[in-house]
Amino acid sequence: MSEPWLTIIGIGEDGLNELSSASRSALDAADFVFGGPRHLELANFQDRGQPWPVPFSVQPVLEHRGKNTVILVSGDPFWYGGGASIARHLKPDEWVTHPAPSCFSQIAARKGWRIEETLCLGLHAAPFEQLTRHLGQKRQVICTLRDGEAPKDLAKWLTEHGFGQSTLDVIERLGGPLERHRSSPAQGFDLTDIQAPVAIALTMQTETQGGFQQAPGRDEDQFAHDGQITKSPVRAMTIAALQPRYGDVLWDLGAGSGSVSIEFLLAAEKSRAVCVEARADRAANITANAKRFGLSHRMNIVTGKAIEQIDTLLAGKFGHPDAVFIGGGARHDLLEALFAKLAPGTRLVINAVTLETESLLIEWQARKGGELLKLELSQAAPLGTMRGWDRARPVIQWSVSL
Repeated sequence: MSEPWLTIIGIGEDGLNELSSASRSALDAADFVFGGPRHLELANFQDRGQPWPVPFSVQPVLEHRGKNTVILVSGDPFWYGGGASIARHLKPDEWVTHPAPSCFSQIAARKGWRIEETLCLGLHAAPFEQLTRHLGQKRQVICTLRDGEAPKDLAKWLTEHGFGQSTLDVIERLGGPLERHRSSPAQGFDLTDIQAPVAIALTMQTETQGGFQQAPGRDEDQFAHDGQITKSPVRAMTIAALQPRYGDVLWDLGAGSGSVSIEFLLAAEKSRAVCVEARADRAANITANAKRFGLSHRMNIVTGKAIEQIDTLLAGKFGHPDAVFIGGGARHDLLEALFAKLAPGTRLVINAVTLETESLLIEWQARKGGELLKLELSQAAPLGTMRGWDRARPVIQWSVSL
């Protein structure tokens, strides 16, 4: 292995005082030092170092390949830090790292929290909606925030979502001589003059047993839709048939409200979804739902007809899907194209409510195999002075592996 030319150093608010001898030696030997303005100041390189460009880019670092170069980042470079952004461009023998304790580890230690039982999130560059699926009574969360105004904004967001009784411990300038801890409930948050960098230790609390439902089959009223939505019990059955797995890619063809994609992403970490919807107004609902559940960064929305988008999707950044769902609009030409072009083993699930689509699925199941289910649901409803069963239209579901 060759000698690494790049050193990635984690630095905290105590600056040079907390750096290891290896980190100090790397700084002394460096020809070039990159970092945020705060990091450069902490290391006394504000006059000699090079701040990151705005918008952020690793290209200036790569231009110094082969020369002694140091990158300064906060805490642990590979826990919501900048380390991975540069490492993905390098070979393993080109770089070495000297991490400092992360803010998550330090805060957990101060709070006496088990870090393995604590949710850690980087919300300094992400929307608060990414907390939505983690809302729960007595949930402990440590998160980084973008600036001194963000704690107040987070408190407002929690209050709007029924968690106004939550306690926010605000930690400023963690690990340095100016470190400060203050607390306030979310509802009526009254802390001012909050200094960045800032992190929050959050203990969630609600007066009800509210929180985020963890199982699929969420109520329709949690989604923006125009009536074109897979109903809750059928959606739960659909997710079971799609078998979401870690890192999977789903194509949702004729996505409607995008509710199946939302449920799929919530069921499988690091999964991604491509929603294809012909109507622009429904595509707008998909966008709204992705934002509501904090999943915009894991969803691509394509406006157009599914049959016309297949080649474009295959050439896109996600490539072949692991699973495909068609909630409406299944046709012979679409199925022919999917079986001809998708990779073997792709899981396909189609729901049908019309007689024409039912006939189509019966025909294709006879040709290709798979499971054919008839889902019939009834709900108790008033019937005169008494009650009776209000039957929904039956749903025919075909699931098959290509």
